[in-house]
Amino acid sequence: MGDKYTQGVLQLEDDSKFVGQHFGSLTPAAGEVVFNTGMVGYTEALTDPSYRGQILVLTYPLIGNYGVPDTERSEEFESSRIQVSGLIVSDVSRDPSHWNAITTLSHWLESEGIPALTSLDTRALTKRLRTHGTMMGSIGVGSAVESIPVASPANPVADVTVSRPITYSRGQKKVVLIDCGCKESILRNLLDRNISVQRVPYDYDFLGETFDGVLISNGPGDPKDCARTVELVRSAMNRDVPIFGICLGSQILALAAGGNTYKLKFGHRGQNQPCIVAGGQRCYITSQNHGYAVDPTTLPSDWNEWFVNANDGTNEGIRHSYKPFYSVQFHPEAAPGPTDANFLFDEFFDQLWKS
Repeated sequence: MGDKYTQGVLQLEDDSKFVGQHFGSLTPAAGEVVFNTGMVGYTEALTDPSYRGQILVLTYPLIGNYGVPDTERSEEFESSRIQVSGLIVSDVSRDPSHWNAITTLSHWLESEGIPALTSLDTRALTKRLRTHGTMMGSIGVGSAVESIPVASPANPVADVTVSRPITYSRGQKKVVLIDCGCKESILRNLLDRNISVQRVPYDYDFLGETFDGVLISNGPGDPKDCARTVELVRSAMNRDVPIFGICLGSQILALAAGGNTYKLKFGHRGQNQPCIVAGGQRCYITSQNHGYAVDPTTLPSDWNEWFVNANDGTNEGIRHSYKPFYSVQFHPEAAPGPTDANFLFDEFFDQLWKS
């Protein structure tokens, strides 16, 4: 295990450096540096495929205090492995206290070969990312400075999608789940509602099969890298079956409808993002993890903005005027975070029975 006194350095592409202490794996790493404002939920965040290949900065000062549960049994994991390439925290707890903990955060990171840094100024780092925007960066061991990639790898969705179709037989209604890096909690929400699910790779042609609805999952990277997925969703829209997009899935649905997407300055990552129903006053506190957004002004006239972010006015959801196509930029399954928007799965379930 990395000794807590081993120095490490995070360097950003603007040549700024943040020196800290290593824990987890004593290895270098590189990736897009992003921050999450959540107070809890590090096990869910670290295993969320939407963070694939990124260096994650957690702004809450104390991380690891409730340890890590059994990775084989707990529902606190959103995939079968840690997805981030590195972790940055202000203060790591090396002596966790929780009835469900079987190991420490540092041991878990070490077991999966993921480096982390602690004892550095995450507030100053986060302010820099907010001011100058998300940047590429690298974690070096000791005083060594690692090379920084020019950009993130193209189409990380290919790394986190399933390798083949997987069928979960439950009730009468069948949903095709397009796995662009699907969180396990999304799948659980469908199965808990007695919906049969065919989970397919992001580029799998499912159009020759019988299904009652389509759910486009979350995932990492730029939605425009998923051109094949966009093409398949556009064809599926001709069926008039319910289509529900979540996070990256919302952006893919917008592109399939003829709209456009763009990269945010520093994204939305955390469990405290307020979203207002467009044209109304109802606000939901939501869990989010995305770096791109839909430009609602580019949508065709038969599409409407559904939700708006109360902090910066960006789009948080779209829906068709009269067809059962809709999506949200936030995570109704939460995991972690507030479950204010979980009712959207119930609405999707109801739409399946109406179609």
